[in-house]
Amino acid sequence: MELRELGGTGLRVSAVGFGASPLGNVFGDVPRDTARAAVRRALDLGVNFFDTSPYYGGTISESVLGDCLRHAAVPRDQVVVATKCGRYKDEGFDFSAARVTRSIDESLARLGLDYVDILHAHDIEFTNLDQIVNETIPALQKIKESGKARFIGITGLPLSIYPYVLDRVPPGSVDVILSYCHFGINDTSLVDLLPYLNSKGVGVITASPLAMGLHTDSGPPEWHPAPEQLKSACRAAAEHCSKKGKSITKLAMQYSLMNNEISTVLVGMNSSKQVEENVAAALELSTSGIDEKLLHEVEAILEPVKNVTWPSGIEQS
Repeated sequence: MELRELGGTGLRVSAVGFGASPLGNVFGDVPRDTARAAVRRALDLGVNFFDTSPYYGGTISESVLGDCLRHAAVPRDQVVVATKCGRYKDEGFDFSAARVTRSIDESLARLGLDYVDILHAHDIEFTNLDQIVNETIPALQKIKESGKARFIGITGLPLSIYPYVLDRVPPGSVDVILSYCHFGINDTSLVDLLPYLNSKGVGVITASPLAMGLHTDSGPPEWHPAPEQLKSACRAAAEHCSKKGKSITKLAMQYSLMNNEISTVLVGMNSSKQVEENVAAALELSTSGIDEKLLHEVEAILEPVKNVTWPSGIEQS
């Protein structure tokens, strides 16, 4: 598995990252032995980056991931573990300094770790961004100084949140950003922001190469917030691939891995089979490249909905 530098952190992360939200049973129950086997298989195949949050499954994802890593008996310095703060299943959003500071201790206890490599403020568009600038990031800096998190980041859907925050905090305050659903076959809008993020020395993680289920044969979950025109076009693209005996999921995964300025692509995984399929897609990309003909056909189907997204968060004053 290819390892890529993550901004200026010095961390080298696998191009395919293990999104651990499914371990919180958010897409259906995952038996513990299945979860352990998935994490073990990921490690064996060279995946070293694992991402979770107290929000996923109401803390279950963190606890299960911690158990899986302990069960795998992997040396701590051979894995990169990220978690988040500020968004909780039962409490909603709380980016206050006090809650963020308490949050990391709770997460470390669940994960069974002394520190995480990255601590993100989770989905910051759901609070006033000035609170993130003036209260949350200073609190995260103190956590970093304490050694409980090596690096800090911010996550969210609207791309406008990143310049807003990064332009208002001291240089070097934020080490990484985690963007989702903005670098895939249907939406490449993150690309326009990469030169800016690079100029700020910020590492870039992207998530949801399958656009939260849009690029699957089974289609997105009922609650998916995408407008109907986007869902419809993605359905047509999946059917087109299927008729040719190809997989839209593999194509979407490979597409998201093609840009080396993005350090790692997080994809939710809950079984050894999913791990093997995603790693195989990455290895095939590095050896024989993407199916260019199929890619062009799919891009043509998705052209009318290119970069169509959906609202997320509160109106920022």
